Amino acid sequence: MSEFPIGIFDSGIGGLTIQKKINNFLPNENLVYYSDSFNSPYGNKSGQELDEICFNNCEFLINKKCKLIVVACNTATTNCIKKLRSKFNIPFVGVEPAIKPAAKRTKSGKIGVLATEGTLRSKQFNNISEIHTKNVKVIEENAKGLVELIERGIFKGQDLRLILIKHLNRMIEMGIDQLVLGCTHFPLIIDEIKKIIPPKISILESSDAVAKQTKRVLKENNLIKNEGIGNITFYCNGPTTSLNKILNYNFEIIRIKI
Repeated sequence: MSEFPIGIFDSGIGGLTIQKKINNFLPNENLVYYSDSFNSPYGNKSGQELDEICFNNCEFLINKKCKLIVVACNTATTNCIKKLRSKFNIPFVGVEPAIKPAAKRTKSGKIGVLATEGTLRSKQFNNISEIHTKNVKVIEENAKGLVELIERGIFKGQDLRLILIKHLNRMIEMGIDQLVLGCTHFPLIIDEIKKIIPPKISILESSDAVAKQTKRVLKENNLIKNEGIGNITFYCNGPTTSLNKILNYNFEIIRIKI
């Protein structure tokens, strides 16, 4: 069973930031990446809609004989991962905003969280925030419209800059010194974010932590693959333009009909 692949899904291209780190940490592992761009973005979906989407995505990956599933989306993780673990007999790894390390590092006592509406309203996000930020002020910003731009392959330029300024200025003015990227899409535009925020503000994202946790869970379940060079298979159920662009047209993308 160790030869079976790790499954990864997200609402489009954001989860590639997780896939790349997992590939670096676990180069022997085979990976299956499922880009659910048909249902993107997840952030404005209802809880019931998210449940159905995530159940379908997991069934797809299990049918591909995946031995572990990485939910490479903050919104899907914070809203659905407990239900996924109850429904499917397979190990799961999720991704959550890096609030805990941000709260530990802050010197100003103020941290910013840039995330989707779906993540910010979730019970799990609010529980994590409450537990780890008792003496820290958390400034939340609903990054409305940002995922949609990124999914269109817009990683720089005036349109992106304007929407980033709109979302970041309030947090900057309120004196944050830690900025948590609460969506796996946002590391794709980290260079543009750095052009706007002051150098004193540190940026935190979760890809390293997810890759390390994936390795840990594989070891705990005796599923780790220690030999050979892993391969990556990409599936997509919607437009593939942005996925091809970010992959530099180096991989075949298998189209899935919904």
